[in-house]
Amino acid sequence: MAKPAQHFHDVLSFLNTFVRNRQFVLFGLGIAIGAVAAGAAIAFRDLIGLIQFVGFGFSSERMYTQAAQLPWWQILLVPTLGGLMVGLLIHFYMPDRRPRGVPDVMEATALHGGRLNFRTGMVAALASMVSIGSGASVGREGPVVHLGATLSAWIARRLHLSRQLRLTLLGCGAASAIAASFNTPIAGVFFALEVVVGHYALSSFAPIVIASVTGTIISRLYYGNFPAFTIPNQTIASFLELPAFALLGVVAAIIATAFIKATMAAQNQAAQLPGPVWIRPAMAGLILGGVGIAFPHVLGVGYETTDAALSVKFSLAMMIGLLILKWAMTVLCLGAGFSGGVFSPSLVMGALAGGAFGIIATAAFPELSSGPGTYAIVGMGALAGAVLGAPISTILIIFELTSNFTLTIAVMVGVVVASVITEQAAGHSFFTQQLKRRGISLDSGRETGLLRSRRVDEIMRDDYDGVPEDMSLPQLRARLQKVSYGELFMINADGALSGTITLADLSEAAFETSYDAHLKAVDVARANPPVLPISANLEEARRLLDDAQENQIAVVEDMESMTLVGFLRERDVMAAYNQAMEAARAEERGEVSSG
Repeated sequence: MAKPAQHFHDVLSFLNTFVRNRQFVLFGLGIAIGAVAAGAAIAFRDLIGLIQFVGFGFSSERMYTQAAQLPWWQILLVPTLGGLMVGLLIHFYMPDRRPRGVPDVMEATALHGGRLNFRTGMVAALASMVSIGSGASVGREGPVVHLGATLSAWIARRLHLSRQLRLTLLGCGAASAIAASFNTPIAGVFFALEVVVGHYALSSFAPIVIASVTGTIISRLYYGNFPAFTIPNQTIASFLELPAFALLGVVAAIIATAFIKATMAAQNQAAQLPGPVWIRPAMAGLILGGVGIAFPHVLGVGYETTDAALSVKFSLAMMIGLLILKWAMTVLCLGAGFSGGVFSPSLVMGALAGGAFGIIATAAFPELSSGPGTYAIVGMGALAGAVLGAPISTILIIFELTSNFTLTIAVMVGVVVASVITEQAAGHSFFTQQLKRRGISLDSGRETGLLRSRRVDEIMRDDYDGVPEDMSLPQLRARLQKVSYGELFMINADGALSGTITLADLSEAAFETSYDAHLKAVDVARANPPVLPISANLEEARRLLDDAQENQIAVVEDMESMTLVGFLRERDVMAAYNQAMEAARAEERGEVSSG
């Protein structure tokens, strides 16, 4: 019979193995990141309320009702001063003087191994708080996702986690932030997987679910179990309405495409304006305040306006007018440099567009229509899904907010139609177009990110053959016949690379000895060849080899000294690229990486 001491030892061994298990560690990290991101989302929201109270004298999300009671000069002044503060923050404290948001999280996931700068993330959060608190027509959810991801990246860096774990934690932060913002844990999970992580592997899925649930619990403990919007009980009168919902999807796609393209154009136009960059948000704030005096509905994230549209409290003319104004003011604010997201404005515009469409449809076919409120819900989902490029997440948000499966079918039709058309007309999403504007493509995201995580000195060769500039032609021929890689590297008197020589560079002199007395290495070498610094990564090497149409390329200590340290072969880079593709596929399958 086993002794009690042996039983105790077996239990300890089991617990030790369990604690060291990777999934257990991920579960623990998921809970921790979910709690941190949810706490950050709550603090972010409350600080926005504080800034709003300082500026407007109230902290309620019922913006247009409260703002309508204020004197005109206050509505004009607060967004202007807020814009000035945002402009100064971004100008002096942002590395490249631009706001941050979800596109930067996507870039970090695909190209930078889940790394985000902590200081930049905190300044970005502050700029977003000031923007939203001063009434800018931007969203709150995008900045919260960036904040949650920034905190996740900081924790991952402090724990010295692998690349794959860093990416998973980034998804945990995003999921918790969305779940805490909308009280929608399922949508939080799929937003993180759909937009941030980019795959649905079980290894990422489980901790992200835990983080989203944790974020929801903390949010409900703080705010109570209340939905983000007050949605009346709606249903579908007949499935004969489905073509009408599809047509509404087309309308939403047109609005979404125009919004994405107009925002890009506004950003490009703002960049061409004379004067200091930091004054542009203040100018936009002045215009926004002027419009807000007559139509305070356009101020802020617009939750109250969304609720009113869902309850059909506006006339048809008011719906269309507010849609145009909200669209224009959001384009203006984002184009001028206010810091914020597009989720909330998309929901506002979608609810207004759907409500207007529903009023017209109900007037035309009263016996078949479910009512304008149903169309407002479908429009809200369709336009938001198209702008965000996240149809699954958007459908799930509507489902969790309404708990109405039949209505969700209508939302699915509108979202799918709008998303497909918008992807063809304006690119995958608002986020990817913002990245494209900066010259960043995520088409081969994880492969490129893995290549960027490796330096050229990891695979370069250092058995190069250097020759002086005064080497004679016969000596060059002899050296070229012996070198296995077919290229000589010419070194000048200062020890710097000054050219390269191949047999093709010798031209006629390769076989004609009459040139021997007249030509030296410097006469036949190819001057200023393309080179890479040793600090370059393999993605930079791959691009340079492709652009230069070279089979191999010299590697130097730095671009100033041009001291040769080795050379890089195209076939070695391609082998590394194939390995990166295999590693990316392994991540999607949830296989453990040691990276």
